[in-house]
Amino acid sequence: MAPLSVISLSLCFLLPLLSPAISTNSEGNALHALRRRLSDPTNVLQSWDPTLVNPCTWFHITCDSNNHVIRLDLGNSNISGTLGPELAQLQHLQYLELYKNDISGEIPKELGNLKNLVGLDLYGNRFEGEIPKSFSGLKSLRFLRLNNNNLTGSIPRELTALSNLKVL
Repeated sequence: MAPLSVISLSLCFLLPLLSPAISTNSEGNALHALRRRLSDPTNVLQSWDPTLVNPCTWFHITCDSNNHVIRLDLGNSNISGTLGPELAQLQHLQYLELYKNDISGEIPKELGNLKNLVGLDLYGNRFEGEIPKSFSGLKSLRFLRLNNNNLTGSIPRELTALSNLKVL
């Protein structure tokens, strides 16, 4: 029985190396989940290959020297669909630019967990609902552009705590 245990143990270590789906990182998984939510009639997301180790080679993605996604720029890209909570997995994200598209639904409250976010540009879409109160956790945020959407309600009072916010 000992040889079987050695084989099982070896497979546990080798299998992740052989399977690209298993070896992808959480940022790549989050972006691929976003890709599945979006309609892309002009194929701007054609380089988004989920089998790559990380998404730093994809168009519209910028990474830092540690291969962490710091910018997602799909502004004015003729995409539509919705956003989901998986975007909160982009923990190093500094700029999320999705302006002038046809994205609808509610703005995910989970975006409030992106502590490094400096710019959030969602203007010119069809977002509905209220501005998430969770945005009050975005202490690094300088630019929050949500105009020209179908948002309802008032601007959350909690956003007054964002001392770095320059543009709302």
